[in-house]
Amino acid sequence: MQVSLLRTGDVPLPRVELFRLFSEPGRLQVLALCAEEELAVSELATVLADSQPQVSRKVAPLREAGLLEARRDGTRTFLRVATSVDALVTEAIAEGRRLCLADGSLARVPGVIAAREAHGREHFDDVPVVPESVPASPEHLAHLAALGPLLSGRQLAVDVGTGDGLSLDVLAPLFSRVIAVDRSRAQLARVAQRVEARGFHHVSLFPGSYDDATLVERVDGAGGADLVFAGRTLHHASRPAQAVQAFARLLKRGGFVVVLDYLAHDDDRLRTEGGDVWLGFPEADVRRFMAEANLTFLGDVAIPAAFHPHGPDARLTWHAWVAQKPKSTAAV
Repeated sequence: MQVSLLRTGDVPLPRVELFRLFSEPGRLQVLALCAEEELAVSELATVLADSQPQVSRKVAPLREAGLLEARRDGTRTFLRVATSVDALVTEAIAEGRRLCLADGSLARVPGVIAAREAHGREHFDDVPVVPESVPASPEHLAHLAALGPLLSGRQLAVDVGTGDGLSLDVLAPLFSRVIAVDRSRAQLARVAQRVEARGFHHVSLFPGSYDDATLVERVDGAGGADLVFAGRTLHHASRPAQAVQAFARLLKRGGFVVVLDYLAHDDDRLRTEGGDVWLGFPEADVRRFMAEANLTFLGDVAIPAAFHPHGPDARLTWHAWVAQKPKSTAAV
């Protein structure tokens, strides 16, 4: 998408104003960082080792000029560079990047992104391990509607972000082999109890992330996954688009991915109390994530509220989005 540089009232921004905007090094750095990654003002302040009011002061004229686009996520506002073909803007971003490399701020971006997930990890690690006695959750019967098209290939399923392992009650009876993935060892301890209680001896546990090289190697060694199931995992990912690409990497040609998650909502308690990174996603965003991962979108299934009547996310709208990896490289 191309955007023009505009001010309030759609009056074209004089070129002299661009030169004025780009005369402050701090604005150039903000521009470069937001070209590198979509960032909140608080994250920009951390990266730049500056105060939020000072960062907001630098951001405001860039937004007014149409150089930065804003996206709301609950109480947070995320900023990214608006697409432009203006050579002067391209040069400004390049100069801002040089400044960020020189003062080390660009090197701090990965740490800020990783910190998005830290609260969620602590939340799940703090849940005590109790003896397995929980029956299959009725909500997971709804997954069968999304799994229907996948039953022709049932060798390997990868359950990313398995959590308490409730999804295994559906996946394990359908697939010859299942790998349950989670970064929380406390969560996996609970999953191990469930697996033992159910007699799911063909289910193995992987302590780590869905993009770990060791997991990729294990899945590749099995010929790729027929199914990657991401149940309420995407809203915990610091970079959801890259997460979907990692899911696609695990699939064999013709394999399927099912993303079960929330539509966009405004319940900020799920972030502060539940460790969520994102407050759900608009359907268009999930479709875009899948398209960017070279997956063919097949459809979505709305999960009836009756299947998830309890818990802090009970009132949210749940969806299962289904996509397929092309069966041949020619289809990509």
